[in-house]
Amino acid sequence: MERDDLIVNDSYALNSHHSEEKGVKIRKKIVFVTVLLSVITFAEVVMGAQIKQDSDYWGVIKISFIILTLLKAGYIVMSFMHLGDERKNLRFTILLPYGLFAFYLLWICLREGGHTEVMNSLFH
Repeated sequence: MERDDLIVNDSYALNSHHSEEKGVKIRKKIVFVTVLLSVITFAEVVMGAQIKQDSDYWGVIKISFIILTLLKAGYIVMSFMHLGDERKNLRFTILLPYGLFAFYLLWICLREGGHTEVMNSLFH
């Protein structure tokens, strides 16, 4: 039996060479995504640490956490799962149902959890 890691012909590793400019571009994108996600996470941590639950702004903080988390998840899918390289229609076909499902779950949680004041402030 022949081992897969010893096969030299038609190996993916042999075809994966790229120019230095392409490598620099890839590394810049990785650094940008890492810094962006770190900044958003840092902002969430600072907001959570500075504003307490008994504050008047706590409802706004919760909604901003949800929005920022969905933004981070979408950006991770677009960059690391290479969905950003796909056509626009395919992106919307994949992301739109998940976005609608997330907002539906949020609506169900607020409605069934008895948070009628939040529901009224959001939809009226």
